[in-house]
Amino acid sequence: MKHILSSIFSLCFGLSCFLIQAQEITPPPRTLERTKIIAPVPEKQIAKTPTTFEKKDSIPTKINRYGLRVGVDLFKFSRSFYEKDYKGLEIVSDYRITKKHYLAVEIGNENKTVDDTQLNFTTKGTYIRIGFDYNFYENWLDMENKIYVGMRYGLSTFSQRLNTYKIYNAHPYFDEIPDLVSGENFSGLSAQWVEVVVGMNAKIINNVYVGFSFRLNNLVSNKKPANFDNLYIPGFNRTYNGNFGVGFNYTLSYLIPLYKKKEIIEKVIEPKKPDPNKKTKKKGSL
Repeated sequence: MKHILSSIFSLCFGLSCFLIQAQEITPPPRTLERTKIIAPVPEKQIAKTPTTFEKKDSIPTKINRYGLRVGVDLFKFSRSFYEKDYKGLEIVSDYRITKKHYLAVEIGNENKTVDDTQLNFTTKGTYIRIGFDYNFYENWLDMENKIYVGMRYGLSTFSQRLNTYKIYNAHPYFDEIPDLVSGENFSGLSAQWVEVVVGMNAKIINNVYVGFSFRLNNLVSNKKPANFDNLYIPGFNRTYNGNFGVGFNYTLSYLIPLYKKKEIIEKVIEPKKPDPNKKTKKKGSL
């Protein structure tokens, strides 16, 4: 009996030691952690959301059109209807080569009869003027207007016919001398001149422009007939005081665009002015 009790005691003691050792070795029980479930973002929302790597083009650009503008001088064209002694037509054109510079060409034909107090004559011929314009007007956005100054070199070939003339009467108290019919023709005449031009062109509808210009002319060369003078030169108009002349035209033209160029508009950022109402602390003050 004594042996049985000692063996039972030894068994209980050994079992208790085993349980204590097993409790120290086993890891603590796991605890459940709460996790956040992130819902998927729609693709449309991802596309609209800007990222830090995207760059926005904050510099505005302007598109300049380059092309050929062709038109007609309405002043000469309409003059042919209301003035019986005049017929004329002038084609005007310009080609934009840079932002401010234009190459200009004008070709025309005139047939005019001049009736002065002493003579009546008819002049007819063709002419061409070649030069350039400089546009000093700064267009906004898609505007394509011109306020320009320019120069032209003109060349005219023509003929004249003396219709009638009067002999100068030094004694007007006597009977007047009747007009004398001549009919003499002078051909193979020519003249060359330079012009200073000031004018403008404004767009009224898409690709359609109206404009006008004033011209001051000065003859460079003038081939005159014998015993006569070139009092009217096609393309140059009347000659005043020898070599001086003036001109005017009123045009309607159409632009044929050929290509485009982009221009970056520079922004002028003004420095911020200090606020006079805001008090600034002086150095060394608390």
